[in-house]
Amino acid sequence: MIGQNEAHLRNRWLEFWNKENHDRPVISIEVPLETDVPAPPKPETLRERWENPDYVVAAARHRMEHTWYGGEAVPVLNPDLGPDLVGAVAGCGIEYGENTSWAEPVVTDWSAYPPIAFDPENPWWKKICALTRAAVADARGDYLVGITDLHPGTDGLVSLRGPQDLCFDLMDCGEVLLPRTRELFEVYRRIYDGLTEIIAPHQAGSINWMGIWHPEKRWYVVGSDFSCMLGSEEYERFVAPGLELELDYLEASMYHLDGPAAARQHLARILQFEKLDGVQWVYGAGQPSARHWLPLLRQIQAAGKRIQVHCEVEDVVPVCEALRPEGVHLIVDDCPDVETGEKLLQAAEEATRENRSERHG
Repeated sequence: MIGQNEAHLRNRWLEFWNKENHDRPVISIEVPLETDVPAPPKPETLRERWENPDYVVAAARHRMEHTWYGGEAVPVLNPDLGPDLVGAVAGCGIEYGENTSWAEPVVTDWSAYPPIAFDPENPWWKKICALTRAAVADARGDYLVGITDLHPGTDGLVSLRGPQDLCFDLMDCGEVLLPRTRELFEVYRRIYDGLTEIIAPHQAGSINWMGIWHPEKRWYVVGSDFSCMLGSEEYERFVAPGLELELDYLEASMYHLDGPAAARQHLARILQFEKLDGVQWVYGAGQPSARHWLPLLRQIQAAGKRIQVHCEVEDVVPVCEALRPEGVHLIVDDCPDVETGEKLLQAAEEATRENRSERHG
């Protein structure tokens, strides 16, 4: 495996899931390395940059081969057409940008829209399969291949309808949306199963855009970005049932909690999902960094859930001093060089040891 010992990584990630990483939190640090080897030339069109399997794989391999992977960082290629693939397989379009993509909603009237069903001939499904197959063929143990970005539930409804119109729908015709959520779950399930069939013969376990590897189980991210626009009653009616379907289907899970508004409104309810294994806290651009959210992180940990949070270099030691290490994953986003990364891992271990001594004093 590029830049890592796969057996060691496997053991460390199993420790994370089993809450047995007693020495320090699991930490992922990636540092780009200087190189004279040129990156593959970008195709002329945005569509080719997103969809051309040869380019996507070559660009990812070049990036991984010139990256230092510190701690438990996993070299991984996550085939990606953006956050609206479930909606696209269900019927919407996708418009590409330089670094992300957007849904092109198609629903104007839910009562006139046909039942949502998985279509193996859907062009977006074929595209993500082609990217995934190309990645698997290239990886050959050098890196892991992830399940693409999937947003069923209310986020899938947003892809099909648009956020503003969906808000009105919740008030005007909410009863018609619950069956659509169940239909979207079936599309999601077929996508996940189909991509797993491509990936599973070639690697252990599963991984995705969150960068967490489960070496033994089928795991994925759950959540609802749209929920920041909903109150607790709407969340319980429109979001929770779809999440329960996903949690029943998956073998392990992490909730993507995006922003202070969603946390204020829904964290207490999220922590009540018994089958949910953990929470990724995303404080968002313009917000204070990880060390400023210790009460929230402690609340998640007190509920018995695992934690993932992105950190600045200055956050790592304070977080290690404040939390128990077991089941905690820190991603360091701004590490400037390898030397800093190595020192940071050592500092994390020392801070964890001091934290343990104080707790058991």
